Parts: sequence; C-alpha cells; structure tokens
Amino acid sequence: MPNTNGNTADIVVVGAGVIGTSIAFHLAKRRAGRVLVLEKKHVASGGTGRSSALIRMHYSFPPEVQLAVKSLEMFEHWREIVGEPGEFRKVGFVRIVPGNELDKLKGNVAMQKRYGVKADVIDCHELKKLEPDWNLDDEPAAAYEPESGYGDGAIAAQDLITAARAMGVEYRPRTEAIKIVTESGRVRGVITTEGEILAAQIVLAAGLSTVQLVQQLGFDLPISPEFHQVAILRNPPGMKPAGCACIDSVNTLYFRSDSNDKTLIGDFYGNRTGIDIENFPQRPSDDWVEETLENACNRIPKLQNAEVMKGVTGVYDMTPDARPLLGTLPYTGLYIAAGFSGTGFKIAPAIGLTISELLVDGAAKTVDISAFRHSRFQEGKPIKTEFDYQND
Repeated sequence: MPNTNGNTADIVVVGAGVIGTSIAFHLAKRRAGRVLVLEKKHVASGGTGRSSALIRMHYSFPPEVQLAVKSLEMFEHWREIVGEPGEFRKVGFVRIVPGNELDKLKGNVAMQKRYGVKADVIDCHELKKLEPDWNLDDEPAAAYEPESGYGDGAIAAQDLITAARAMGVEYRPRTEAIKIVTESGRVRGVITTEGEILAAQIVLAAGLSTVQLVQQLGFDLPISPEFHQVAILRNPPGMKPAGCACIDSVNTLYFRSDSNDKTLIGDFYGNRTGIDIENFPQRPSDDWVEETLENACNRIPKLQNAEVMKGVTGVYDMTPDARPLLGTLPYTGLYIAAGFSGTGFKIAPAIGLTISELLVDGAAKTVDISAFRHSRFQEGKPIKTEFDYQND
C-alpha cells in the first residue's frame, strides 16, 4: 500500500508493550513493508511497565517451553540482536511444588530438557547451598534453572521500539485505536483518535483493550481482567544478595531479587470482581502486604525484618486456561497476540518472531502456535497438559 499521506501502512500494530514492540521489531527485521505502531499512551504504559519480569523456562505445555527457550536465547544476546544493552539478570530460577505434585515437577523437567532447557530436579540440601536464607525443611526437591532470572519490561519494550524505529518502523504515541474498519470480510484499516489509517494487516497486541476493539466487530474474546499486587522490600542486613527467582506453590507466591539489596514478592491470585482497567488502585492494600509478607516469611524467615519500600499494581489479561490467544481472527488480515495471563514478558521475544512469521510467511515456523488459537474454547479444546499443577 503506497505511503502518500502518512495515513497508510502495510501493517498496523496496536499496542506498544513488550509484545507489540517485539512484533514490530521482528517485522522490521523481515522487511515486511511499512509498519506502524499505535499506542494510546506511551511505550510500556500498560502491563509491561508493571511486570515482575521473571524469565524462566518452567512450563507444562511444550509450545510454551519452546517459546521461552527461544526468548531466553534473545535475552542472552540482547545487545547483538537488538543493539541495546538490555536488562537481564541471570540469578537462576527455582520452582517449588507441594509433595503430592513432585511427580508432575519431575515430568515437566524431563519434558523441558527434551526442548533444550538447562534444568534439573535437585534435592533441597543442594538448594539450601544455593539459598541459605530459605526455609526448606519440609520440601523434598525443587526444579532449578541456572540460566534463568529476571529482566525489566519497560526497558525491553523501549529497546525494541528504538531498534524497530531505526529500521523504519513508525511509532505514534498518544494515538488510540478506537475502531477496526472492515469491508467484505477483510481488514481495511483502523480509526484512531488522530484519524483513519488504511492498512491491509492489523495486529491487536493491546492487552485488555483488545477486547473492546474485537467486540465492535461482533464477537467476544475470552479475556477478563484480574487485579494483582506486588511489594518490593529492602533486605535486612545479613541476607544473601541477588537470590534466585522462585515460584512457590506451597506458599502460593513468587519472589525474586530486585538488584542486590531488595526482594520483590507477589502472589498467585488476583481479584476479578469490579475491575476498572483504566482506574484501579495504584498501590497494594495494607492487608494484602501484611498477608503476603507473612507467607513470604514462611519461605525466607529473614524477611520478617525487611522494610516495605513500595508497591506495584497491575491488571492481567486472563484467559480461561491462562494461556495467550495467538493467531488469526475471523477477518482476513486481522491478528491477535493478547490474553497472556501474566506470563507475556518471558516469551515476548519469541512471540514477536512467530507472529512476524505468521504475517509474512503465512504460518509460524519457529514454534507452532496453532494451539493458542482464539477459537479453542468454542471448540472445547482449552490447553491442558499431562503435568498441569493445581496452582500455576
């Protein structure tokens, strides 16, 4: 489509979080034509900027493992691939499950290793050597990934859009997509707060805002908001710096270091009732902090003396099986990458790659993403695995 007045593009990407910017980056690398990224606020202003940004390979579904492995490769070589220093702290990752799920843990690690993950099930005597501050008295074993850790969602998204723009992508902040325009079953363009943009292909990567855009086309997406809270603590004197990231099903929480002298903690479950995605509490409640800190102290007793520095809140875009919606929508030229259910950051580099393959080549080649199709729930085929955990 020729660019005559700035209001045409070959591909429009809606959303400048880490998913949208990754898609734009990979499209630019593929020289997919004129790519335009729309964002109603600014880069990483949604869930990306509030992400706890764990980087781990521990999934129970093979395509998710493959996406995570490919993404880790990119995180590890960020400067060479993206051209920016990035922010990846390789502190290691641990997965702890209740004793009655230990066989599932072992099954998942065995599967992950088949896809190239460097992971092992280690007994907690070994884990205690790595993390002397953790209380592991009642735990027989855990999964350990030495190559994993955490990053920074806002930095990653900013790096990706910077690199994409250097390759010719146009980025328009403060430009909200308000309606997808179709004609005879095909995408024709998008109406924004700054006018209409004509485009033959549109990728919706705007998290929860994607739902309203699709509703206007006459069908509903199975995505709902879930409010989550995170606390950042200053470590007390004598606590080991830069500990492993961890998902702990026993205490239904996750935690990771935040630089060398702080710890970030969050829990598994959020509120789904009465959530206003544009106007939610900007700090965790005192009751939540007290309860979550108590749970965290079950695992890391020294946190009893930690100072609560600040809190972060955000809203997940949840699907019924807590896996994303990826692929085509029922209009030619319309694609979706949303519904990440709190796990988008760690697979974002590979999501950008596979969605770019879908647009340019007609199918994702690096990883088969067909299981993530939006229609799987209508088909009665939500994603389930042999070794799903009760709390995941």
